Amino acid sequence: MIGELATMTGFNILLAWSVYIILLSGTLSFANGAFMAIGAYVAGIVTVKLGLPLAAGLAAAAIAAAAIGLLAGYPALRTRGIYLMLVTVGLAAVVETGIQNIPYIGGVKGMGGMQGTTLYHIYGAVLVVGLALWKLTHSPLQRLLDAVREDERVAGALGVNVVYLQLALFCFGAALAAFAGGLYSHHMFFIAPDHFMVIVSVFVVLYVIMGGVNNMWGPPLGAIILTLLPELFRPVGQWRQTVYGVAIAALLLFRREGLMPFRIPSVRLRRNQESGSAR
Repeated sequence: MIGELATMTGFNILLAWSVYIILLSGTLSFANGAFMAIGAYVAGIVTVKLGLPLAAGLAAAAIAAAAIGLLAGYPALRTRGIYLMLVTVGLAAVVETGIQNIPYIGGVKGMGGMQGTTLYHIYGAVLVVGLALWKLTHSPLQRLLDAVREDERVAGALGVNVVYLQLALFCFGAALAAFAGGLYSHHMFFIAPDHFMVIVSVFVVLYVIMGGVNNMWGPPLGAIILTLLPELFRPVGQWRQTVYGVAIAALLLFRREGLMPFRIPSVRLRRNQESGSAR
């Protein structure tokens, strides 16, 4: 039980970071569950159908999702606000329907035979992605992303290629979600379309909102809490889902900006400015 919880927590951390990467440029996507599905099936085709190793399957999954993200992201990112969210929800629904109607990957019956994912793979990926995001947080690129997220028109007037940044991050987020999907399919041994319904994308976004959208440590914190809460509420039996929903609503009500709303460097910079002004 503990091993399974640790595994699912690792998957959810990667998925939460995949949404956070897209959010860095001020874009919210509900399509990461779809990219997870793409990664799961592409990696399965490479390892099961073609007989190649897991590493090749994960690489193919990330590349395929990034390519689809590039094709779908460019027209999608021309919309804004609620319309962009609806476009990404539509993309998730299209992918779910598509995999249900492809006999080569099992259709509605699902696909099996994948294996090979270990905790070392999962948390090795968590470590690498975490280090990359930490490096990004301490780089000049972070300030450009902050400018784009706060006001796209002002950032564009200052010479920032807003569309390029948003599209690049959309593709990176899609690739990471697909990579997590490839690991997931090779842990579960069997996958089916109902493993990747639109609600999966909604929960992944919820991890980020719960933890905090302005801090790289917020999404993993939200993923850990929302993964473990159902197990903590198991003693209440049939009321578990109700109590779980009430707990989420209460957390969002009292911590509207998330559990970790600010970046550590931003806080440090503010303190330095305050100390400088005091002098």
